[in-house]
Amino acid sequence: MVRELKDVAESWPVTRSEDLYRTDWVVALRHDQLHSPGDEATFGRLVLEHPGAVIVLAVDDRRQAYCLWQYRHPASRRFVELPAGLLHAAGEEPVDTARRELREEAGLSADDWTPLGRTWASPGISAEVMHFFLARGLRPAEDDGFVRAHEEAEMSAGWVPVADLRAAVLAGDVADGPLVQALLLADAKGLL
Repeated sequence: MVRELKDVAESWPVTRSEDLYRTDWVVALRHDQLHSPGDEATFGRLVLEHPGAVIVLAVDDRRQAYCLWQYRHPASRRFVELPAGLLHAAGEEPVDTARRELREEAGLSADDWTPLGRTWASPGISAEVMHFFLARGLRPAEDDGFVRAHEEAEMSAGWVPVADLRAAVLAGDVADGPLVQALLLADAKGLL
């Protein structure tokens, strides 16, 4: 049987769910007992609840991308990244979150927003879905008083030629997953 080449929504029966970690922070960890349809034998799965995220590939008229250099403790690395953020504001559409994150992290606004696609970070354990956008028609944004804290307070930023960024990705020198996906999606769609 040949299946359609398309991801489809599906939910298997959960017989029990137990919170392993839950606070007022944006992610939680739970353990579910579930079974496949037509089979009552249960098995366990850990689920990292995550509200989702947006990633913004901001490209100016000189074909330069706005990049951030930010320390990430779980990986013990400073990554080259793109402006990005969590979908944690109730009712906020992904493109509106992308606009907010570009303003907060880059001090920029954009006239043109092109959705590039979405991917699930690690669907075997995480509910995180990432929404990718290409932002063009860039200009300085009004300061909304956002104050960076922790790792964000220590990040640096700058413009990088898209060709150099692509070369660094293909060489393996830049390996932040969301940056790689955003760049390659935009490139494959002929938008760069």
